[in-house]
Amino acid sequence: MKPKILLIEDEEKLAKFVEMELGYEDYDVTVANDGLSGLMAARDAEPNLVLLDWMMPGLSGVEVCRRLRATGFKEPIILMTAKDDVADRVAGLDAGADDYVVKPFSIEELLARVRAHLRRNQPQEIDTLQFQNLVLNRKTREIKRGDRSIELTAKEFDLLDYLMNHPRQVLTRDRILEEVWGYDFMGDSNIIEVYIRYLRLKLEAEGEKRLIQTVRGVGYVLKD
Repeated sequence: MKPKILLIEDEEKLAKFVEMELGYEDYDVTVANDGLSGLMAARDAEPNLVLLDWMMPGLSGVEVCRRLRATGFKEPIILMTAKDDVADRVAGLDAGADDYVVKPFSIEELLARVRAHLRRNQPQEIDTLQFQNLVLNRKTREIKRGDRSIELTAKEFDLLDYLMNHPRQVLTRDRILEEVWGYDFMGDSNIIEVYIRYLRLKLEAEGEKRLIQTVRGVGYVLKD
């Protein structure tokens, strides 16, 4: 099931842009253009995360945040604000926000923060992942394809774990770098291609069907 995000933003062009980028990341997005509509949408849509503009006519983002928390809403709230004074940041956090980004912000940074908060809020990870006849055990770090055991290095395992945790989703190179190697990775830019090649050699060593597909110019997808 797609994570649900509620975007509360009165600036129409920015709202459309952020909605489009979130859609590309395969999120289910609901947009509200003022605070009152946002409160109603939070009740109806039951989002997993709220992106909330601070400066809005009528109810401000901080007031919306307070009211959401007063209703028992426990999901992450990220404030989007032009206010960067320490006192303003403290006010936002005291109102119940989990994080904030300062306008104008980088969309890559916003998406990274969204992913980080959703990841922290996920239920406990399952121990075993399976895709077709490929099985990965996170506890024992064992890999099997059918009856055949496959030995992977630590980083090969992490990469396969990430792909198997997002089956049939096109994952960009930047996103894989961020999630598997770390957001500030400064190494060889071809590292993903190298490790994908290593994985394919091991997963297809006995002529098995290819599961890790290349999406030219974008990244990779684990699919049938």
